[in-house]
Amino acid sequence: MPPKAAQSSAVQHMDGRLSEGLDAAQAPKHLDLDGNVYELPDFTIKQIREAIPPHCFQPSAVRGLLYTLRDYLYLGTMAYTTYYFVPLIPYSFLRALCYGVYSMVAGMVMTGIWIIAHECGHGAFSKSKTLNDSVGFILHSFLLVPYFSWRISHSHHHRATGDMQRDTVFIPHTKESWVKQNLGPDIDPLTVESISEDAPIRILWRCLLHQLFAWPMFMLDNLGGQEGKRGFPIHSHYWFGKKSAIFKEQELQSVFASDLGVLAMIVILYLGVQTFGWPTVILFYGIPYLWLNHWIVLITFLQHTDGRLPHFSRNKWTFLRGATATIDRDFGFIDTHLFHHIVGTHVLHHLVSSIPFYHAQEATEAIKRVMGKHYHEDRHTNLLSAFWKNQRDCEFVEESAGMEGSGIYMFRNLRRKN
Repeated sequence: MPPKAAQSSAVQHMDGRLSEGLDAAQAPKHLDLDGNVYELPDFTIKQIREAIPPHCFQPSAVRGLLYTLRDYLYLGTMAYTTYYFVPLIPYSFLRALCYGVYSMVAGMVMTGIWIIAHECGHGAFSKSKTLNDSVGFILHSFLLVPYFSWRISHSHHHRATGDMQRDTVFIPHTKESWVKQNLGPDIDPLTVESISEDAPIRILWRCLLHQLFAWPMFMLDNLGGQEGKRGFPIHSHYWFGKKSAIFKEQELQSVFASDLGVLAMIVILYLGVQTFGWPTVILFYGIPYLWLNHWIVLITFLQHTDGRLPHFSRNKWTFLRGATATIDRDFGFIDTHLFHHIVGTHVLHHLVSSIPFYHAQEATEAIKRVMGKHYHEDRHTNLLSAFWKNQRDCEFVEESAGMEGSGIYMFRNLRRKN
């Protein structure tokens, strides 16, 4: 039998370890919206790049051009068929249905064209910067997007994703700013929770405004950007004056060139109205363009908004932490064929943005093995359901209870506390 002193020492040691374990379990942690513990990523960008097969980094100009031609062939074939054959249908209801289907599908194809131009801006279309910029300029101008202007501001987003002070899009509210904007500056804090229960009509109205106007207003006055950095004209993507708040002086010529591209497309649309009439131009371009706006905003919102995703203060942010604060989702055939994998491989895109979309799935599978639990995905929730859920639940961000001053912010709402 061991001496009593030794037994007592062993018991005290075990009690100490048990106490430490209990203290660690009870210590405050960073909790996501569902109460799950969030931990900072523990790998490096070097490990990510080394895990990706080398051929995934190689863009093919021929392949990129073929995808571009394919998308325009889809769009042209649908427009030709709709213009010449739908009017022959004797029933007005069926004609209206066909026009509606055309507008929706054409908007999806236009979204695919937008995504290829986005690839050009990242240098993922080809190895030639001249070809990338030429193709991107033509494709984005066709969609009334100022190519160089957007490419520049989008690069700012990639360099500061998830940074509460420096990111350029989908910067979440703090609790204070959310309450002020949605419930008024004079609201009594004691009554906030009781009047902020789910209000489907209010959420639906917010969703409609978001989908119809968020993209053009972002381009016009930087809506969705940092507080205090909004307003036309100096925060506009179209403004090439020296007082621009977005662009440096040496970038203003590129902004002006982008505006000329958009202006050229407006002239083409005007000539289309003179030739075919405004109802035809609205049907064949205007309504699909609204669908394009819808998809771009929906996709980007869901890439950066989820109850599991963190945001960071300036001194807590790193490129790796911001890049992993994104999420992949599933949109089936539409994503893999029409949207060029932008929905299902966005985590990879923020980690290594130069990989072309046709290698993105393979590269995503490779980085999953490195990222482990830090890889975020939701392959089960319907995209529209996820949009509604996150509009409803992800109201603002704040630090977890007991973690004040940590600089790590998680999504919250007034109905649930973590």
